[in-house]
Amino acid sequence: MRHAKHSNQLGRKKEHRIALMANMAMALIKNRRIRTTLAKAKALRPFIEKVITLAKKAHATDDKLKKQHFHSLALSRVRDLGSVNRLFNDLVEDFTNRAGGYTRIYKLVPRRGDAADMAIIELIAADDEGYGKRKAKSKKSAKAESPADETSDAAESSPEDTVSEDSSNTESSAEESSASEGDSSEDQEDTSDSEDSPDSAEPENTDEAQSEEATSSEEDNSSEK
Repeated sequence: MRHAKHSNQLGRKKEHRIALMANMAMALIKNRRIRTTLAKAKALRPFIEKVITLAKKAHATDDKLKKQHFHSLALSRVRDLGSVNRLFNDLVEDFTNRAGGYTRIYKLVPRRGDAADMAIIELIAADDEGYGKRKAKSKKSAKAESPADETSDAAESSPEDTVSEDSSNTESSAEESSASEGDSSEDQEDTSDSEDSPDSAEPENTDEAQSEEATSSEEDNSSEK
């Protein structure tokens, strides 16, 4: 019974399946990407990543015997000396800073004819940063970030508000000063008008009235005589 065996049989016997994986791994190391069916790409991923792990172990050690041992193990799986040498000497530096996940699979449209699911499997470069997709934020993280955003917005808006308040205060003070100057000028005009008004000519009018009264009294005295 096939208990706890999760590998895909790919419709082939064991010897045929191992040879298929070796040929696909050799092509992937040489070209860095190959186009195949989705089932074969998923079966190739753990196979090639184990070989890359052997190359990383050989690159990390200084013992020649261990290096030779890891090299022979990889050669027994890939079965191509040129591909193994390329992996151990050139490509291994792209994976030294990675703990795993050395390959990536892109799904393609189904193949015409049998409608098989197609895919591209490739080796990830050293400077590859991925798709750059943002992870969905949880409700707790969103709530935790919202007060910080509000405080930052308030801190950013406070200098502008103070500047606007200062400018409004200066404008209002300037308007008040201009209004007070206008009132003082009006008061001065009123005082000058009051000085030039007929009230200031009252003494002259009183003198004329007294002279008229004196002449009228003299006329009355002369008429009585």
